[in-house]
Amino acid sequence: MNRDLTMNSEHADTNPFMDGASSRSDNSYTSSEIPRVQGRQYGNQLAYSEYTSQNGTSSNLLQDSSDEDRRSPLVDSDQGAGFSQSPPSQGSPDMMKVPSEFDRYPSMAGSRVVSSTSLASHFNNKEYDASSHDGSSSKSSNPFVSNVDFSPFGGYPASLFPLHVDEKEPDDYLHNPDPIADAEYDKNRFWYDLKTMDRRSGMGVVGFILFFLAAAVVFVVLPIVTYSGITNHSEPEHYEILTHYEYPLSAAIRTSLIDPDTPEEAHYKENQYGEKWVLTFSEEFNAEGRTFYDGDDQFFQAVDLHYDATKDLEWYDPDAVTTENGTLVLRMDAYKNHNLFYRSGMVQSWNKLCFTQGMIFVSANLPNYGNVTGLWPGLWTMGNLARPGYLATSDGVWPYTYDSCDAGITANQSSPDGISYLPGQRLNVCTCKGEDHPNRGTGRGAPEIDILEGEVDTRVMVGVASQSYQVAPMDIWYMPDYNFVEIHNLEVTTMNTYCGGPFQQALSATSTLNTTWYESGAGEANYQVYGYEYLNDDDTGHLSWYVGETPTWTLHAYALGPNGNVGFRRISKEPMAIILNLGISNNWAYIDWNAIHFPVHMRVDFVRVYQPEDQINMTCDPEDYPTYDYIENHLDAYMNPNLTSWSSAGYKVPKNHLVHGCT
Repeated sequence: MNRDLTMNSEHADTNPFMDGASSRSDNSYTSSEIPRVQGRQYGNQLAYSEYTSQNGTSSNLLQDSSDEDRRSPLVDSDQGAGFSQSPPSQGSPDMMKVPSEFDRYPSMAGSRVVSSTSLASHFNNKEYDASSHDGSSSKSSNPFVSNVDFSPFGGYPASLFPLHVDEKEPDDYLHNPDPIADAEYDKNRFWYDLKTMDRRSGMGVVGFILFFLAAAVVFVVLPIVTYSGITNHSEPEHYEILTHYEYPLSAAIRTSLIDPDTPEEAHYKENQYGEKWVLTFSEEFNAEGRTFYDGDDQFFQAVDLHYDATKDLEWYDPDAVTTENGTLVLRMDAYKNHNLFYRSGMVQSWNKLCFTQGMIFVSANLPNYGNVTGLWPGLWTMGNLARPGYLATSDGVWPYTYDSCDAGITANQSSPDGISYLPGQRLNVCTCKGEDHPNRGTGRGAPEIDILEGEVDTRVMVGVASQSYQVAPMDIWYMPDYNFVEIHNLEVTTMNTYCGGPFQQALSATSTLNTTWYESGAGEANYQVYGYEYLNDDDTGHLSWYVGETPTWTLHAYALGPNGNVGFRRISKEPMAIILNLGISNNWAYIDWNAIHFPVHMRVDFVRVYQPEDQINMTCDPEDYPTYDYIENHLDAYMNPNLTSWSSAGYKVPKNHLVHGCT
């Protein structure tokens, strides 16, 4: 027999589940065993809806006021055709119908989502009640007489056991979300999650925040504090104000080797052979009140020392150097300091600005009078491996320019006649493997090229410029091959009668100067340009000096060819640093004290360097003749002017295989 379990039967007062195959004896409960359960008998108090004969739909959602007299209790006992009813008194708790203890899906009170099946049953029952022929309460109060579906599993109305997909269940929110609640949740998801966060999640969030803060301290705050130097406590330093000139920020730092004040017409210059060379460095000294203490300037430094190598009578002090009226001023005055009676200035570009090959020109006004002897103005250059005034650095280096492994590298040049008192070339070409050398296999030194050393010819009392190349090892009798020496104007230039001594050989010529090129005397205090140009090729190289725009004399490469027990001395391949100074010494010239009116000044208008366009080299550390690492590895010698020898600085002279037999 096929049954439709989802639809109500015809209006008949019969139990649809009672047929010939069923009997009361088959029921597992007797009338006395059927449980009567109140809502309070369940473990947890749940808000159940009243169950009525209208398919168990929640009365507070669907029931109207006319339903009061149609309420009926659940089946209490069997009677007559199978069951009997015992209606409770009005207002008794039995009026609230509760689900059987077998009902796993009670209807939840106050639900927003109403079952469509329950709604359909509600309206169907209303229609049935209206058409009923019997208005007695006994008929409507019996659930088996009304239009009710019964569950095939428990014998109670089907409304208590969901048979339809849209019946309300407690876990419906998992597979049938509430759009209104979901929209509200999505709108405030963060705050809902934060409010419902458990303890474990809260500790995780706190841990993450602490980790983030710790990372920020380690990788952001700590580097900033360390770099800024806040943690470095130091005593305040006091400085003497030397000038009240205020430097504009943009003008205080040079971003180019060429001074922006250099005129355009000075950006190119022809050498004596008509070759056009380009300006690679210039300094015009136009900023007023500059100082040259260590760190004050990018290119020059005024030293603070006594120049003992030439037994000078002055102390070189940075106080004596400044700029005024567009010139660099070196002032010498009778001011006692450091147990010396005179103070003057020396400016040098050592290890800051160097050049290899090219032309250098310095415009200067010489000190005092052009006919008074005694002062020693100097404009010169020297290889960067020796620092002027630091005797330990020049020991065994100045003025060597030698690349052979023979007697020329030995002490005294291996000659007993006193031609040389030099200790030998310290950084020679045959230095042993593993010894201290800037670039082993190349002879290194610090030759000196003098742009000008001022003196006075005491026979005619006229100023002269000594322009020299000082080298070692020496020729026999200090005599070069004059077949490769050229004097351009014999009326003003002649070879110097002084050719050197046991510490250096001087290839030198002197040129007569005009007395108006001096600070004092008849006529205006004019400036004159002094300089030299050189190329250091071993065969075609040359070195030419200038006074004004005219070359005075030229030394060709072969003038320093092999002679006696020494080989070629080369025109300098070392990076050359620039030195400007004003000294006084009995080792230089006779001093006419009565005619020198202190203070005296040497003024420099500009310094300019030109080089061939294809051979520009403006560094103190060229690749083939490096100096930087060597200097950094021997700072004790290069920073202490009181050390007078390489060994006194704590360093050993490297061995060579000519003398020591090593490889």
